[in-house]
Amino acid sequence: KIDGLKVSIIGDIAHSRVARSNIWGLKKLGADVSVCGPKTLMPAEIERMGVRVTHDLDEAIKDADVLNILRIQLERQKRGLFPSIREYARQFGVNAERLKGTKKDILIMHPGPINRGIEITPDVADGPYSVILDQVTNGVAVRMAVLYLTTQVEPR
Repeated sequence: KIDGLKVSIIGDIAHSRVARSNIWGLKKLGADVSVCGPKTLMPAEIERMGVRVTHDLDEAIKDADVLNILRIQLERQKRGLFPSIREYARQFGVNAERLKGTKKDILIMHPGPINRGIEITPDVADGPYSVILDQVTNGVAVRMAVLYLTTQVEPR
């Protein structure tokens, strides 16, 4: 059930194709979506998509049912949009310490590839709340099904 879930999308929102499609789909299905990341990695007027915006990771994860963590996409950036990778990890990296105050049944998602130790620590990526491997497996199956259905030619 997605209706009513609180989903926080964390990371490089501005350069992510995943973020926009997830926001659109989750909102359509009734989720309460928030986005979190540095101001420089937030698209202009993202609020128009009906999301709550925060630049405080602890606020973003506090009441969330699901965290969808995105990687920094340096290959799509023209210049440095934050002080350093170390500083980004300190402010926006999801780690076990930060998860201590969250819901006990929180789900951790990440579309991959993961920059371990930057946006998410290995203990969280591989931990009990992580559904990352299921997410990747199911994502491949869904894309295969969509390709199959959209490329079928009707017999004449």
